[in-house]
Amino acid sequence: MQPTFPLMVFAAGFGTRMRELTLNRPKPLIGVAGRSLLDRALDLGAGAGCDPMVVNTHYLSQQIADHLRGRPVRISHEPEILETGGGLKAALPALGHGAVMTLNPDVVWTGGNPLSALAQAWDPVKMDALLLVRPRDGLPGRKGGADFTLGGDGCLSRMRRDSETGEDLDPNGMVYLGAQILGTDWLSRHPERVFSLNLAWDEMIRNGRACGLVWEGGWCDVGSPEGLAEAEALLAQ
Repeated sequence: MQPTFPLMVFAAGFGTRMRELTLNRPKPLIGVAGRSLLDRALDLGAGAGCDPMVVNTHYLSQQIADHLRGRPVRISHEPEILETGGGLKAALPALGHGAVMTLNPDVVWTGGNPLSALAQAWDPVKMDALLLVRPRDGLPGRKGGADFTLGGDGCLSRMRRDSETGEDLDPNGMVYLGAQILGTDWLSRHPERVFSLNLAWDEMIRNGRACGLVWEGGWCDVGSPEGLAEAEALLAQ
C-alpha cells in the first residue's frame, strides 16, 4: 500500500519572470489548458492521497484565499516572504512534524502522478530527502545548468561548475523538478526564520541522506511566458 504524506504547495512567490501576466494575478492562478496551476498541483496531491494539503501565500494572497474558499486546503499566510525553507518551517504546525511532500505549482506534468512516484520510492531508513530529478538535456521551459549529480547508489551531490565559465563539469547533471519528500527534523532545529531549502539539502547531502528519483514522464517549467506556451503544447500531445 502506498504511504501518504502531508503536502505543502509553494504559492507565495511574486512570479516576476511572468512579467505582465502576474501584475494583477498571482502566478499559481494562471491557467494552463483551462485549469489553474494551483488546481493542477492540488489535483496531484489529492490523487496521491495527501492530507492535509497546505498552500503558503504572500503576493496577492487574497485572490488565492478566495480561490480556495470552501475547499479542504489550509493556508499558511506569510506577511513577510520566508523563502522555501522558512515557509515550510512556518507551516509545520499545520503539516505535522514527520516527512512531508512539497510541490512547486509552476510545473506541468504528464505520464503519471509525480507525488505517487515519490511515495512509492520513499525509504526513511536511508533517506532524509527524496527529490524528483531528470537529466538536464531536453527539458522544456528549463533555463540554466543542472542542480545535482546522481550517484549509482541513488544519492545526490551538488553539481560542480567551472570557476571561470560557470559551465557544468558533469555532462550527466540532473535538474530538480520541483517535487520532493523531505524529513522535517532539520527544519525544526534550524534557528533562522527566513532561509532556503538549499541549506537543508546541503546538510542532507553531506550526510549521504539526500536521494534522487528520476522522473520518466513529461515535465515543463511554467515560470515564464515561453514556458506557458511549451506547457500548453506538452498537454496537447
